[in-house]
Amino acid sequence: MPNWLPLLVEPEQLQSSLQDPNLVIVDLSRLPSYVTHHIPAAIHLEYAALVKSAPPVMGLLPDLRHLQSALQALGIHPDAHVVAYDDEGGGKASRLLWTLDSIGHPGLSLLNGGIQAWIGSGYATETTKNSVAKTEYKIRQYLAHTIADKHYVLQHIDDPNVIFLDTRTAGEYSGKDVRAARGGHIPGAIHLEWTANIDINNAVRLKPCDVIEAQLQALNITRDKTVVTYCQTHHRSSHTYMTLKILGFEQIKGYPGAWVTF
Repeated sequence: MPNWLPLLVEPEQLQSSLQDPNLVIVDLSRLPSYVTHHIPAAIHLEYAALVKSAPPVMGLLPDLRHLQSALQALGIHPDAHVVAYDDEGGGKASRLLWTLDSIGHPGLSLLNGGIQAWIGSGYATETTKNSVAKTEYKIRQYLAHTIADKHYVLQHIDDPNVIFLDTRTAGEYSGKDVRAARGGHIPGAIHLEWTANIDINNAVRLKPCDVIEAQLQALNITRDKTVVTYCQTHHRSSHTYMTLKILGFEQIKGYPGAWVTF
């Protein structure tokens, strides 16, 4: 396993590891983007395979058997180091990595800037639709310490040691932009749109860590608190979850289904 790969991996670091037999690269871009260009050996994964829908609720965790089948089809095994990327700034890739984190898979990396950064760095792409041999990867359970649900949220709304971090747009947070049965936000939630951590002028890479740290400190988001990230379904907020993990936050949870279930 390429244990030296960091949680946030740069294109040049990934390029030098492409021949590692335990490396699994997963592309969560839109299919037209994948067939146009993708990183060599990358396997495509439809985002829908990562989530369970029970309308009107979207973005729930899939049943373990469904997830296990999806991961096996990607060639993921216990020793695999998974590098995920997409073509939208990292939201879908982060949802995969959060899901893997929630089953205790240790080898995870987010490609900083995704396919935009890879191409911008001048590295080769391919158009071949890749496939791999199915593995026998087994999943035991989801880990409670990475996941929040409505019950947890209601129990901790007044808990000073828990921060609810709303990563949606300002309009969604205020209730002016209603995209669910009702508008607004979890009482006491702090707003920080997920895109605030992305540098759109640098191939949608994460902003420097010190810049993100300053944003968090200004909002009194500190490592001694449990931070629960949420959006409408835990798509965008998965990116914020991964950002906090990259920064070294240890007490973080994602809220699948998120505002739609609240």
